[in-house]
Amino acid sequence: MKLKNILIVDDEKNQRDILQLILIGERDELGNSLYNVKAASDGHEAMRLFKLNRFDLVLTDLKMHGMDGIELLNELSQMDSSIPVILMTAHGSIDTVKEALRGGAFDYLEKPIGRTELLETVARAVAKMRAVDEEIVGVSDAMERVKKMIVKIAGSSSTVLIRGESGTGKERIARAVHKASPRANERFQAVNCAAINENLLESELFGHEKGSFTGAHAEKKGLFEIADKGTLFLDEIGELNVSMQAKLLRALQEKEITRVGGTKSIKVDVRVLAATNRDLESMVKEKRFREDLFYRLNVIPLDIPPLRQRRDDIVVLMDYFLRKHSANSGGKPMKVSNDARRLLMDYAWPGNVRQLESAIERALLLAESDEITVEDLPMEIRDVARIEGSGGFRLPAEGIDFEQLEKSLLIQAMDQTNWNITRAAKLLGLSFRTMQYRLDKFGLARPNRGGKDEFEGDDDANGE
Repeated sequence: MKLKNILIVDDEKNQRDILQLILIGERDELGNSLYNVKAASDGHEAMRLFKLNRFDLVLTDLKMHGMDGIELLNELSQMDSSIPVILMTAHGSIDTVKEALRGGAFDYLEKPIGRTELLETVARAVAKMRAVDEEIVGVSDAMERVKKMIVKIAGSSSTVLIRGESGTGKERIARAVHKASPRANERFQAVNCAAINENLLESELFGHEKGSFTGAHAEKKGLFEIADKGTLFLDEIGELNVSMQAKLLRALQEKEITRVGGTKSIKVDVRVLAATNRDLESMVKEKRFREDLFYRLNVIPLDIPPLRQRRDDIVVLMDYFLRKHSANSGGKPMKVSNDARRLLMDYAWPGNVRQLESAIERALLLAESDEITVEDLPMEIRDVARIEGSGGFRLPAEGIDFEQLEKSLLIQAMDQTNWNITRAAKLLGLSFRTMQYRLDKFGLARPNRGGKDEFEGDDDANGE
């Protein structure tokens, strides 16, 4: 399991040292360290470290000289609103902390902080990160921010509006929010609002009473009732007609529904996540989407970037889909040829992740050997290569061992920068996280040169 990087901020040195020792000493069942930990004596030093390093979690004291914990929380939110922050406070400041929780803090610890309480709170945050990592495949900076944002908002019951192009994986994001939430053991119900006839959608969402319309031979619970205590995902929310928008708004505001043909209000406790690839703001201006419903849904906005804007994820997704669909190719180990890999990396992917998965699944079925070639790829991808300049790309006739070349370049870059991941990544034109992924892929680690670790040596671990 990859180590999590934690920043502790406290103006009391003894407190910093104790917390740091406890976290550094935490090990897994195999004796491996779980956390890399840095410490700062105040908010200003924390901000300097935050600009130079990649952190997965921040623990900060509430009352400090200079910049206090609330001010630091606000500064961090402006720089990267996805970072989970745990506040540490004395008993008398609980009201302030509760206000901070509503403002985006992940959790709080009350001083004096016991070892068990500290480790359990941090482990809870890390467990949510792990749940999200298992659900979402991606190492790009953009997707890491999405993952951290999910961890941060998972504990809330507020509605989330997930926005992104078709095929970016909005339902997968919704499942990750549910999986990391306190509702994870309850139902996750998904419905595509565009796939159901508008006359039937009301019954699908709210249920109906027996005899309420032709064909209603028995009472039926709707998805709001079925998902009670759990999560309801409304995909393609922009396709709702105005009448259904009004009924949905009432259900969200009153937290109750009425079945079709019924008169009794039924209370429901459901967290609603909605998704769309439509421009809802324009639809509001054109009176095709209710403004009040838009604001009710958009309490927490979550934007998913298209695949062409996070190319670092293409190789990771490619490998993931190869493993996922290899059973369909007879279970034989498969790889992608050099030219096919290059073509997949250069393609714009208008259909995003869904299109990439489809291309890999198709290629696995068509491949006549243990290697996917250009000819195994869909025609639309091959045609783009032909259009983009006589043949698209060229490789030496004798071929290249792509993986060996990649490994060699990684080693040269790391040696040239004295094994500083950030500088090596910049040298190769990669993000920090892609560099880390590729080092992990080849099992490359810093030679033992005095025990200084990679994290300590990186002066810009965000890779930005």
